[in-house]
Amino acid sequence: MNRRVCGSFREGFWGRCAKWAKAGFTLVALLILGMGIAPAAVAQATVVPAKVSTPTKTAKPAKTAAPKPRAAMAAVAPNKTYGVSTAPIKMELFTDYQCPTCGVFYEGTLRNMISDYVALGKVYVIHHDFPLPMHKYSGQAARWANAAARVGQFQAVEGALYDNQAAWSADGNIEKFISAAMSSADFARVQKLMAGCDQPGPTAVQTGGFGLAPGAKVCPLDADIEQDIVLGLKVPVTGTPTFVITAKGRHIPATSGNVSWPILKQFFDSLLAQ
Repeated sequence: MNRRVCGSFREGFWGRCAKWAKAGFTLVALLILGMGIAPAAVAQATVVPAKVSTPTKTAKPAKTAAPKPRAAMAAVAPNKTYGVSTAPIKMELFTDYQCPTCGVFYEGTLRNMISDYVALGKVYVIHHDFPLPMHKYSGQAARWANAAARVGQFQAVEGALYDNQAAWSADGNIEKFISAAMSSADFARVQKLMAGCDQPGPTAVQTGGFGLAPGAKVCPLDADIEQDIVLGLKVPVTGTPTFVITAKGRHIPATSGNVSWPILKQFFDSLLAQ
C-alpha cells in the first residue's frame, strides 16, 4: 500500500502529508495488522481534527473566512455519487484527478468497492473535487468531470480520467479521453457546458479558499468545484485522497491517503457489525 498522500502534495503549499485519525475500532489499527506498520510511525501520524469554534450571536464574521462560491448553474446539479443514499455507510471522498495517489486509490480500492459493497447497497459514495495548485491540469479535469456529471456521465468520466491520468497529465489533452468515454450525443452536451472554460480551472489555495491561475477564464462550472473546495477546507482536507465516513449515524474522523480494498473492507465490516 502506498501510504503517501498525493505524491507531489508533500511539496505543496501545506508542505506536509495528511495524517491518520482514531475512531474506535480504527482504520489505523487495521493498517497496523494488515500492513505491518510500526506503532511508533502510526503514533506520529495520528491527529485529532481541530475543533471549530462557534461564533456568538454578537461576533463578527472573520475577515479571513473563505469567500462564498458563486451561484451554481441553473441546470440540474451534477450527480457525482455511487450507490443508494440509504446505505448504512456513507463515504465522502475528496480527490484531485491529477494526484497519483488518488489514481492508485481509484484503480485498486474504489473500483472494487463500487462493484462489491456499493453494488450490494452497503456503501454510498459522494465525490467532492479538491484540485490542488501544484497539479497544472487538475482544475480543468474537475470542470470536465462536473460537466459530464450534469449529463449523467460522471462515473464513466471519472474512470477515463484515472485510467489515462499519465497521458493527459503530460499535455493537458483531457478532451480526447472524455470524448471516448461516452456517446457522441452526450459528448456534444458536455462540450456545450465547457464552452469558454479555458484552462486552468479553480484549485484550493493556501489562504483557505479557492482561486484561478492568472489568465484563466471564469467558467460557470466552477461554482460546483468551489463549493466542494470550501466543504473540504472545513474537514479539513490536508491531502488527497481524503475520505470522511459516516456509519449508522456515527461520524468517523477524516482519513487521508491510499488504503487497500481488503483493509477498507475489513473496516467496513467492523462498522456494519456494530
